[in-house]
This record gives sequence, C-alpha cells and structure tokens, in this order.
Amino acid sequence: MKGDTAAVHAGREDLTALGAHVPSIDLSTTYPVTDLASGGDAYDTMAGGGRPEAGMSLVYQRLWNPNVDRFERALARLEGCEQAVAYASGMAALSAVLLSLVQAGTPHVVAVRPLYGGTDHVLASGLLGTRVTWAEPDQVADALTAETGLVVAETPANPSLELLDLSALVAAAGRVPVLIDNTFATPVLQQPGRHGVRLVLHSATKYLGGHGDLMGGIVATDAEWATRLRHIRALTGALLHPLAAYQLHRGLQTLPVRVRAQQQHAATVADWLSRRPEMARVHYPGLPGQDPQSLLGRQLCGPGAMVSFRLAGGFDAAARLVSRTRLITHAVSLGGVDSLIQHPASLTHRPVAADARPDADLVRMSVGLEDPEDLITDLAQAL
Repeated sequence: MKGDTAAVHAGREDLTALGAHVPSIDLSTTYPVTDLASGGDAYDTMAGGGRPEAGMSLVYQRLWNPNVDRFERALARLEGCEQAVAYASGMAALSAVLLSLVQAGTPHVVAVRPLYGGTDHVLASGLLGTRVTWAEPDQVADALTAETGLVVAETPANPSLELLDLSALVAAAGRVPVLIDNTFATPVLQQPGRHGVRLVLHSATKYLGGHGDLMGGIVATDAEWATRLRHIRALTGALLHPLAAYQLHRGLQTLPVRVRAQQQHAATVADWLSRRPEMARVHYPGLPGQDPQSLLGRQLCGPGAMVSFRLAGGFDAAARLVSRTRLITHAVSLGGVDSLIQHPASLTHRPVAADARPDADLVRMSVGLEDPEDLITDLAQAL
C-alpha cells in the first residue's frame, strides 16, 4: 500500500472477517482466564514483552489491549518499522527507552541539541539512571563510549526547526542505536527507519491525534526492541488508555490530509513573516537557504507545519506578541487542527539549561487548518 492508503486501512485488515466496518472499543481492565496453566503462560508471555497468541487470555489491561495493538500496528506500518509500542504519553515512551538502557547496562546517552524541553530535562536530570553527553552532529562518534546505549536527536528540531542528516548520524553512531523524535515531521513527511534509525519516537498527543483532545506516545522499532519496551511497559504500567488508542487509530486516517494542508498554510505564513520588518529571522525549512544539506526531497517529503521566528524587538516584543493574538491560541503543544503560538524559553523549554535554552526573542507557531489569510490578519494586528 501507498502511505495514504495505509493510513486509512492499516490495523483494520481483519474487520471484514469480523463483520465490522470500524474497530470496537475494548475497555476491559481484566479478562477471563480458563485455567491456571494457560493463564499463567499468558501472563508470562505478555509481562515478558511478548505478543499474545490467538485464543490466549489477555489477563489484564496493563499487559495488553486490542485497541492499543491496532494503533501500534498501524503506526508501525506508516513508519516502515516491524512493530510499535504505545504509551500514556510521549515522555512515558521516552522513559521506557531510557529505563531499558539502564536494565541492559548501557546507561550512557549521546544527545544532539536542540530537543524538546521535556526530553532535554529528563536526560540532564539523570533521574532514570542514565547519564548524558551533549554533542554536535559532527561530534557524535567521538562522544561514544563502551557504555553508550543510545544516540538521541530530533529533526526537524524543536523549536529551531534545524534539519539533521539521518544517514550521516546513523553512520556516526555505528553500533549504537539511534532514537529520533519524529513528532514534527510525522511519518507522512519523514520515515527515519528507512535511513537506519532504530527507534522512532512520537508524542502522539500532537499530529497523530491532531485535535488536542488526547495524550499518548509511541515508539516504532524492530521486534527485539519492541519486546524490551513492552516488558518495561508491563512493569511500569504506562499503557496507553484504550479510548485514546481508538482515537489515535482513527486520527491516522486523516493524518496525511491534515499534515499536507497544514504544511501548505505554514509555507504561506512563513513567507509572509519573512517579509515583515519586525522579524530578525524566520525559521522554516522551506524558506531559501534553510536546507543547506538538501534534505527536502531526499529525507523529508516537505518542510512541515511548524514555524518559529525571532523578533527584532527581543524578548519584550515576543512576550507582547504571544499575548495579543486573537484567533491563534496562546498555548503549548502543537500539531492540532487549530493554530497555537507560544514562547519556548518561558514554557516548553523552561527546564533546559540556560546556555542551551532557546533565544529569548524566539516564538514558535504550530500552523493549523484555518485559512492562512485569517492567520496572517491575526499576526498582523498582533505585530
């Protein structure tokens, strides 16, 4: 299947045989066990990270849920990965990966900034037993040690929208698996697994859900890593809620249409902003000179729907702007059908170390499905 077709049909292949057109919602927290032996075997299988066989009792929702499984299979298909493992939030998904490193005795992480503020914070804190070395892309190979279990990066980066060459990063990492946060691009625009990336992370709260009404996280990966991550999930209880899984699975059906439309609107807004005298710089990969490695068309199918910009008036101008929009909501998060605007240094990236925090004059905007002329009108009055 082409990507758009998979978005509509993946995870639904068995519905016709079931006599259903849409998946049912399974909210059971517990399931009947026919006998002790089979129930114990089922528990061992799923608690250890395995997948249940046909006819096997699911035992308990913390171990398995059919709606979560459908969403996982669909997202894995879109990312071109073997499997996927879903969690209650993007940070829960990242935490599971980090805990698996500690369990495996490889707790060292090499990370490339900029990253989402929550990711940066949990790595810098060492809360989960990992330790981090911050590195530029060309320093990754030299930063590796015998205990390095992961290289972490994000592209397009949050909030600067810088692009990374994934093939080059994977080559620099060598034997060490690479985790890429693909939240901004989505599998519609970028599939890191096709460039050798072993773990593809999404805050499903954002574009995958797309409507600002659910939380979730997911990691697309290979079968070996998926087993490790399901084991961690079963032990820590970070399973995605079945209703959120149902909504996320449904959201994938319109993901390609939404992302492309939002991207088109973002390009219009970014072009307009780039011609405004109040701007010190507009960050958008689709603008001239902002893709020096020619990754658009080679790694990315498009520049996406996120725009960030620096105001010539500095922090004061940025703070006034985000509080004066009327149509565009001043709020954190991104990827929804409505446009959001925020000041990263004060909010999403507030926990980041001062020397790595986004510039105080930087504003981030998630462009939605509104008519771009209305968005421009709102930005104009705010400016």
